[in-house]
Amino acid sequence: MKRVRLRDAVWLPWLVTPCLLAAGLLVWHGVVTARGVSPFILPAPGPVLAEWVELLSSRRAWSHTAMTFAGTVAGFLLATVLGVSAGILLSLSPTLERLSKPFIVAFQVLPKVALIPLFVVWMGFGLGPKIVTSAILPFYPIMMNTLLGIRSVPEGLRDVMASFDASRFQLLRRLELPYALPFIVTGLEVGIVLALVGTVVAEFISGSYGLGYLLVSRINSYETAQMFAIVLQLCLLGLVLHTAIAGLRRLLVPRLNPSRP
Repeated sequence: MKRVRLRDAVWLPWLVTPCLLAAGLLVWHGVVTARGVSPFILPAPGPVLAEWVELLSSRRAWSHTAMTFAGTVAGFLLATVLGVSAGILLSLSPTLERLSKPFIVAFQVLPKVALIPLFVVWMGFGLGPKIVTSAILPFYPIMMNTLLGIRSVPEGLRDVMASFDASRFQLLRRLELPYALPFIVTGLEVGIVLALVGTVVAEFISGSYGLGYLLVSRINSYETAQMFAIVLQLCLLGLVLHTAIAGLRRLLVPRLNPSRP
């Protein structure tokens, strides 16, 4: 009889995760109760969950959630198109990669939040600044993972393609992109989280709607439990988006790279 190792058990995360979550809530409740922490500083889990349930029943809150979701997805799709295209372009020309590297590094180390006021001046207080901010944060990891994946193709496989007189386009389409797909999807998994961060930060500064705006609007009224509920809603939104990209990995990567992990 084949022995199943504990770390390989499919059911293990479904058992451990709820237990850890319950333990965390108990510790949270215990600290608040034992220390007598003010609800303005740290509310107990009960009021937070009550506010979250009320948030779920509010049509206005779902409108804010939908706007954050739309800005995140739009920015992420834009970053995916630009990042993958830039990674492919740089892989085709090492000279272009060397020439553009200082500009890419400078753009990466630039605090992106500092650009949001400029985006507002150029595009107004609409969806534009959110989409652009949501796109520039994940652009770099998507681009670099695409480039790394293409550059990691073994030379032996390239020689085989060359022996069949494959064109540069055929080499890219039939070998490099399929081989780089796990790297690209890894970049997408990182990128979708950064896209959500970019959207929320833009809503902090320039938004008049969205979960980020809703969160900031609760600061002056010291509605801390509502703020925690909004943060919980953001966590769940990020989890849904990340799970969707993880599902894309399970769908595409084994099919195109059956011999790779």
